[in-house]
Amino acid sequence: MSKNSNVTDKKNTEIQKQGIGYKWTALFNITLSSLMGTINSSIILISLPAIFNGIKLNPMEPDAFQYLLWILMGYGLVTATILLSIGRLADMYGRVKLFRLGFLIFTIGSVLLYLTPDTGNAGALELIIFRLVQAVGGAFTMANGAAIITDVFPAGERGKALGINMVALMSGQFIGLLLGGILATYNWRYVFLVNIPFALLGTILSYRKMKEVSFRAPKTSIDIAGNLFFIGGLTSLLVGVTYGLMPYEHNGITDAMGWSNPLVIATVGIGVLLLIAFPFVESRVKNPMFRLEFFKIRAFTYANLASFTAAIARGGIMFMLILLLQGIWLPLHGYRFEDTPFWAGIYMLPMTLGFIIMGPISGILSDKYGPRWIATAGMTLVALVFVGLAMLPYNFDYWELGVLIFLMGIGSGMFSSPNTSSIMNSVPPQDRGVASGMMSTLMNSASTLSMAVFFTIVIVGIQGAFPEAIYSSFASLGSQITPTMQELADQLASMSPTNALFSAFLGYNPMDSILSSMGPGIVNAIPQQIVTTLTDNYWFPQTLQEAFMPALRIPFIIGAVLSGIAAVLSAMRGQRYVYEVHSSTSDISSDISKDSIARADERAQI
Repeated sequence: MSKNSNVTDKKNTEIQKQGIGYKWTALFNITLSSLMGTINSSIILISLPAIFNGIKLNPMEPDAFQYLLWILMGYGLVTATILLSIGRLADMYGRVKLFRLGFLIFTIGSVLLYLTPDTGNAGALELIIFRLVQAVGGAFTMANGAAIITDVFPAGERGKALGINMVALMSGQFIGLLLGGILATYNWRYVFLVNIPFALLGTILSYRKMKEVSFRAPKTSIDIAGNLFFIGGLTSLLVGVTYGLMPYEHNGITDAMGWSNPLVIATVGIGVLLLIAFPFVESRVKNPMFRLEFFKIRAFTYANLASFTAAIARGGIMFMLILLLQGIWLPLHGYRFEDTPFWAGIYMLPMTLGFIIMGPISGILSDKYGPRWIATAGMTLVALVFVGLAMLPYNFDYWELGVLIFLMGIGSGMFSSPNTSSIMNSVPPQDRGVASGMMSTLMNSASTLSMAVFFTIVIVGIQGAFPEAIYSSFASLGSQITPTMQELADQLASMSPTNALFSAFLGYNPMDSILSSMGPGIVNAIPQQIVTTLTDNYWFPQTLQEAFMPALRIPFIIGAVLSGIAAVLSAMRGQRYVYEVHSSTSDISSDISKDSIARADERAQI
């Protein structure tokens, strides 16, 4: 028996000494952290109208849009930038230790959000800062969850365990929507209060029940240069992308998006340059935090590339579907604008259901047959669903959308669990933290970039076609058109569609918000029956769809292409590869060498 096997057996014995149910205790706590994180995400999404009302901030004010965007995207930006560093530190100092710290930080952030003292712009800024505190805690748990599961479960059960954890990620979205819809009707602060019992329970359980059983990487010097280049580059890029989504005013002209803003151009450019330089820096430092040699492992490389491509395909599309439901479909089907955030979440549930059904099943199947073909089939199914979404008319029957997003949930469930287990199985035990950090960083960054790219495509498409749609709709009013009405049409045609879309997203009637922002002289000069027509549930959605639907089909087509590429990459990973089984390293507890990875990968079945 090899020394490698002896060390692994000793670790398994150590885990068993914690009690026969220790692996399930660890899985429960990690699943709780995943559930808490996704509840926190979706409950914010559904409760934003109540939160904005609670802090007395009008979403149509000039500064409101940036606060909204940072509340939505700030959490993901922070986690994306620090996951990799946390993963490396966890390998050196203990994954459970950092996981516990994450729960504690998340609890503190939740308490601060509940206690937010101010209103208006100050209150919005406090919410953003406290959300960033939460994000730091979430990053500590996210970076270590998959690694701890891989530590405590044998190779033949990891797909199942990771599948169960994936179910928590998706079901948390549903629970958050329900809780947000209920709690926001009472008090906006309850939206943050509900996090605290989960966070306290997780903190107590992690400190009392979870033990450090992972392989430790040697404690070496911190990769300062790598951290500076990576965190600086990714932060600069994602901040630039975030502000690129905001309207930009210059020389008395307001652009719908900020991509021409010199600040955006500079931050994106600096971010890209730093990230291009990052791998060159990492190849020269003594103890790099980003293990470039992992990409010599076939399973690791192609599984991460597939995951990155799939995250770009899916990350922004969900937001686009919610905009479609809230801005067009639900109002046209009789739902009040203020009710659309809740019902949009409800109507997206088939996707969650599909994922919940297939997540554990795909994990079990991947344990038995390997991840390659089930993950590949999953992404192929997602590609076909995107084609179906691109063919939907604006006035579709709900069952058409329901079937498509259910199948997307099935396909995503088929891909996610096997792909994650493939990545985590392929690396040495002492480096699972950094591998988990690399995997999560790539996915989070891809999702943020996806939202920026797809939202930009949609806004540019709407801006080009919206004026013609406005004039056509006003012309249908016939003889009722007056000079004042023509002036109103000109103002609507020249306005940025961004604020109108986000007004609908927050549950406000866009035309109510637009008319209230115009001078009373214009509004008072419009016949009351015209005002009634413009502000009902039908006029704005019917007009918007003429510009929105052609623009929306482009991201759907791009999503189909990217999902197809992800399926090809998934198939290229080779057959199932488990490092403990295939590696020939003489000592699994020693630092990984490039030669051992190369030899191990040669033995992976292609």
